[in-house]
Formats: sequence, structure tokens, C-alpha cells
Amino acid sequence: ALGQRRTGELAAACEALRVTDHRFLGGPGRWRDSGMMGTPQNDRPECFWQADLDEAVRELVSVLREVRPQVVVTYDSNGGYGHPDHVQAHRVTVAAVDAAADPAYAPELGESWTTEKLYWTAIPKSVLQAGIDHLKQTGDSTFFGVDSADDLPFGNPDDEVTTEVDARDHLDRKVAAMRAHATQIAVDGPFFALSDNVGQQAMGVEYFVRARPDADIAERDRVRESDLFA
Repeated sequence: ALGQRRTGELAAACEALRVTDHRFLGGPGRWRDSGMMGTPQNDRPECFWQADLDEAVRELVSVLREVRPQVVVTYDSNGGYGHPDHVQAHRVTVAAVDAAADPAYAPELGESWTTEKLYWTAIPKSVLQAGIDHLKQTGDSTFFGVDSADDLPFGNPDDEVTTEVDARDHLDRKVAAMRAHATQIAVDGPFFALSDNVGQQAMGVEYFVRARPDADIAERDRVRESDLFA
């Protein structure tokens, strides 16, 4: 079954990244893939898009209070590129971070925990544009067939991006983890074309928007953070 394959893919990806603890919200199989936005799969009662928000938040609060993370990273409100599961992940995560910090919320789930920093994943439009331009120059048209980063359903204006982490030393592990998700990312598709052609700058540097504590405009103008935990 597809669900079992994806469970195996996630385990393989985590192994590549040396992640030793990963969880399935509500347990394996509690919620299913919702499909792309606007498809009939969105209406299935078992899909994550249809999840009861209170139930999902409660499940994540339990994990947050157990693990007690300094930093939480999730998708932005658009879910990166609009996938309903990613949008829902954003909603659940933000609500759970707030609820976990509230001593009055479900005290039976453990002592309250306040996460120091909350981030959205991001990619600057300038980085996307550089990748598109490079692929065009090499005659490769696999990157969604667009000429401008503004035509893509994802990407952040550069001045929104607060954090830039140089992870090029770990790029091989990232690519191995992505390749592990064979049912979701085509090995010969646009993302791997980008990694093969543009290389380390596009795929080896990770970008984020710091949501909490908020970075004011003056701070963003000075310099981007280079460490999520600093």
C-alpha cells in the first residue's frame, strides 16, 4: 500500500539525515494525504485537510510538552506551495505552540512549555530566479517551464527572509533524504535538475522566516541570522 511505502520512505530519509526521533501525528495512519488543493481527495473525512483542529492540536501539544524544543519549524500560511496538508500543518503547529505554552490548556498532557523561536521554511525569489536562469542557459527546461520566479506558486520576497543557514557540508545527506521519497519527488524532475545544475547555493543553503520573536524591518536590513538556535 502507498501508506506503507511512504512510511518506509520517511524512515529512510530520517536515517539519511541522522534523525533519531520522528513521530506520526495521532499515530501512523491517523490522517491521510489530502491530495492537491481543489481535488476530490480534499473531501475525504480521513484526510488531514479535514482533521478536527482541536484533536490535531492536542496531539501536537503532547509532543511539544514531551520533547520541549527550543525551536519549531513549519510551513508558512500558504503551506509552501499551497498543498492543503502543508497549510493544515501550519495551522496546527501555530495553534499547538500557543496551547503548549498555556498552563491552563490540558494540564494532563504535561507541564506547559514555551518554544523560544518559531520559523517558517522559505526560499528567496532571487535564488529561484538564479536557478531558472541557469537552467535556461544550459538548455534545460525542466524547472516547471517558467521564465520568472514570480510565476511559481512558491518563493518569498528577499526582504521577508530573516535567516540563512549554510548547510552545504550536509548537502549529500539532504539529497539522499529527498531521493528516499521516491513516490513524491521524481529523481529526474525539476528539483533534482536544480540541484544538479545550480548545485550547492540553491540546495545547500536553507532559508527561513522567523515568525517569533518577530524580526523588525531594521533588524532584517542589518544581517540575516545564520543559526536557528542562536
